[in-house]
Amino acid sequence: MSKDSLDDVDRGILHLLQKDARNTTTTEIGEAVGVSASTVGNRLQRLEDEDIIKGYHPQIDYHNAEFPLRVLFICTAAIPRREELSERALSVDGVVNVKEIMAGVENVHVEAVAPTREEVTAVGKTLDEIGLDVVNEVLVKDERVQPFDHFGQDEVSE
Repeated sequence: MSKDSLDDVDRGILHLLQKDARNTTTTEIGEAVGVSASTVGNRLQRLEDEDIIKGYHPQIDYHNAEFPLRVLFICTAAIPRREELSERALSVDGVVNVKEIMAGVENVHVEAVAPTREEVTAVGKTLDEIGLDVVNEVLVKDERVQPFDHFGQDEVSE
């Protein structure tokens, strides 16, 4: 499925899921986008089958979950190995997010959480051992997330 084949209903569903997937029912989504709950269910299944929706992930406050240190490791990987090393980084204990960046240097960003400085250091050492060049370590204070702007559509009624 391409972006062109997403219609207003699909875009509305995606927008509402980004706002609060856990507490929004198919009935509520259907009312907001003008279709039945069963249509929403069918659309969700199709969006999942076509890998447009890849999962539903909670937003966790790691500090409150007793992992007060949240660190962004800015790494460089040789471009031919960037994808492989990103996958390997995701399996390192404490790593919660890996982003591949389209750049020649500082092209892998690895976010990790840990309860102690020693465990942060262990993550950095492991990233180095798997072949990433750790260029910088940055302590993350906080993060804010918002839903994408309804995929270029007007806000759905709620």
